Parts: sequence; structure tokens; C-alpha cells
Amino acid sequence: MTAFFVATVTIKDPAKIQEYSGKVGETLVAYQGELVIRGKLEKVLSGKAKNHAVGVVKFPDHDALNAWYNSDAYQALIPLRKKASDMTIATYSVPE
Repeated sequence: MTAFFVATVTIKDPAKIQEYSGKVGETLVAYQGELVIRGKLEKVLSGKAKNHAVGVVKFPDHDALNAWYNSDAYQALIPLRKKASDMTIATYSVPE
């Protein structure tokens, strides 16, 4: 079952979020993670949004997603992520 990592982002430090974003990509490769979208909020059509941006990464399954998230390479980036932004992170499944 395909799994998605979805992060809604409120940016605290634009330079640090760029640094974080640049480093995350290389951690995805070993887990078959594929960046689907990384973009900034343009317009809210319904409801309220407090975030500035969103990132979505596709994985072959939740095992791969969890292995990536818990990997030493990604865990090392979490302090930078916390300095750069406030993120709400969720995972989603898509039935085959």
C-alpha cells in the first residue's frame, strides 16, 4: 500500500528551511522516497490555513516511510527542521 508523508509548514527561518529542504532529498533515496510536491501556500479556497507551505513525499509502503523517518540520516536533520520551521507531520495510506 502506497504511503505518503505530508508536512504542513510554518516557516520560522527561510535560510534554514532551504538548507533543510536541500538535505532531506538525499536521505530519501535509500527508502524509495519520491518528492511529490514542495510548495508555498497561494490561496485558501475554504476553511483556514495557518501554514506557509506543504511537502508531500511518496513511499512504496509505510515500512519504507517509517524506516526513512527513523533513519540516522533523517533524525540528524530534525534539529535543523525545528530551527527552520514548525511542522505538522502526518502519514496517509492509499489502497492499491
